[in-house]
Amino acid sequence: MAVFVALGAFLMTLVGGWTAQRVTDRRHLVLGLAGGLMLGVVGLDLLPEALEALGDDVFGVPAALLLFVGGFLAAHVLEHLLAHRQAAHGAEEDGHARAPEVGLTAASAMVGHSLMDGMAIGAAFQIGGGMGLAVALAVIAHDFADGFNTYTITSLYGNARRKAVMMLFADAFAPVVGAASTLLFTIPEQLLGGYLGFFGGVLLYLAAAEILPEAHHEHPARSTLLCTALGAGFIWLVVGLAG
Repeated sequence: MAVFVALGAFLMTLVGGWTAQRVTDRRHLVLGLAGGLMLGVVGLDLLPEALEALGDDVFGVPAALLLFVGGFLAAHVLEHLLAHRQAAHGAEEDGHARAPEVGLTAASAMVGHSLMDGMAIGAAFQIGGGMGLAVALAVIAHDFADGFNTYTITSLYGNARRKAVMMLFADAFAPVVGAASTLLFTIPEQLLGGYLGFFGGVLLYLAAAEILPEAHHEHPARSTLLCTALGAGFIWLVVGLAG
């Protein structure tokens, strides 16, 4: 049953990626929406789950928040190691070079998150059918954002469309694989919490340092800002309905 329900997440992820592809003529709006979706996922979904799953403090600070900061710093260091930013006039639109590896790494993290989503569906169905359906609906609803962001992030860093589509399909299959894996084993709650905290920091860096500045660089319009607010609001709605 869990694997069958996870197919809904597979389809919704593809719909999100397809949407990101079809509106390329409104790139600033796509990026603004993606930034809002990512901010909403981090602040309203990932961090609360991480704090609940990993409640221990380390020197007065929740371990999940330390991992969150670690993820942010790791993404920052990784980008500077790979990108080799240049201020030459021949650089890309925003004045610096981008490394495709950064986009692939970020998209791979999205795939890992979707894998965890599938495991959450499987674990919930082990508790009961009602719990499983509730978790599945929440995952399916926000997997639209996952697909949208996976395709957008991969493309933003200069990867070919073929690679962006490949990462999109990997992200779509991940919940199905995750749900199937719960027939064999489960992930300890603390390990899951640590992963969510770290991954949240990575996403926040990409949203705040890359995607949103890119969205407003040439089109500092109210419509772009509205798309960002709508993205965050959509995740708030999803989290509220799931609760």
